Amino acid sequence: MNHGPDDQSPEQGLDSDELALRRMLHQAVQTVEPRDGTLDHLRRAVPARRARKRQAMVGMAAAALFLGTAVPALVHVSNSTGSDVNPSVAGQASQAQGGASQGKNADGSESTAGGNTGKAPGKGNGDSKGDGKSKGTGTGTGGAGTDPSATSASSAPVCRADQFGSPTESVAAPDAQGAVYGTFRVVNISTSACTVGGVGTVSALAQGAADATKISTARHVLGDAAAGLPEPSTEITGLQLQPGAAYEVKFAWIPSATCPTTGGPTGGTTDGGSTPSPTPTPDAGSSSGTTSTGTDSGVTTQMMTADGTADGSVVVSHTTAAGSPTVSATVSNACAGTVIYTGVLPGA
Repeated sequence: MNHGPDDQSPEQGLDSDELALRRMLHQAVQTVEPRDGTLDHLRRAVPARRARKRQAMVGMAAAALFLGTAVPALVHVSNSTGSDVNPSVAGQASQAQGGASQGKNADGSESTAGGNTGKAPGKGNGDSKGDGKSKGTGTGTGGAGTDPSATSASSAPVCRADQFGSPTESVAAPDAQGAVYGTFRVVNISTSACTVGGVGTVSALAQGAADATKISTARHVLGDAAAGLPEPSTEITGLQLQPGAAYEVKFAWIPSATCPTTGGPTGGTTDGGSTPSPTPTPDAGSSSGTTSTGTDSGVTTQMMTADGTADGSVVVSHTTAAGSPTVSATVSNACAGTVIYTGVLPGA
């Protein structure tokens, strides 16, 4: 049968293999048909699935917000350690109020169990009839037996310059190696405790024949040349200074060379001082009273000068961390070397 241009079949223009494949595909799906109500089911299922997705996103956001607020609080609680932590939250809260009626109730069995963990040093067992105020202040003051140079600096402000009196200094005699040790002592003359802000500054100033380019300062470390200084482990950071208490900063002068010697025909100086000036050779004719050159023997006597050590010293100064006051100590017969100083040490 012949077909017109408008009645052409879709199979026209395809070869035999393509037509066969097309028929196989049609036969494979000709029995597949949607069930009744499929379209209505899709119209209901799609909005429901979208609603579930929105609910899941809201739940995830709420969980993230909960974790963001709960985890820092949990970390803070887990890091709270020490004798001040009471396992009984309710008992601790009642003890912290310190009321008169609560003080009487605290004499029961519950207060006995909780009181053993929060008892402050120096408070006797006979204080069961005391009110809440006395129990609260006992922990803050630390008792009458507290060391005036306690290391805790959590409750005292940093020391001001006007809280320090006039510092004192002391310098010992040189030891067998020529090292000189000294001490600076600073006292809290105020009526309130304060925290030492640090060692401050230690400087060295050359005097006389001392050579400023050969003088330096350094902090004391374990194993250095200043073996007579206390070990660095005895230094205290943030020392709490009670009224009338003192702290110390110790130093050592470690010489590297002796002072130069004076003398010679021209009256100059020589570095080191370890080699004496050569002794003038007497004139060959002085013993007989005559000279071969005709020069008077008194000329040699006038050119000879007595040798000696030049006068040199180092002034070691310490200024507190507050900026003042300043105290100085003088090390005699010092011309070249190093000043080694410690950190803050509790006063003796």
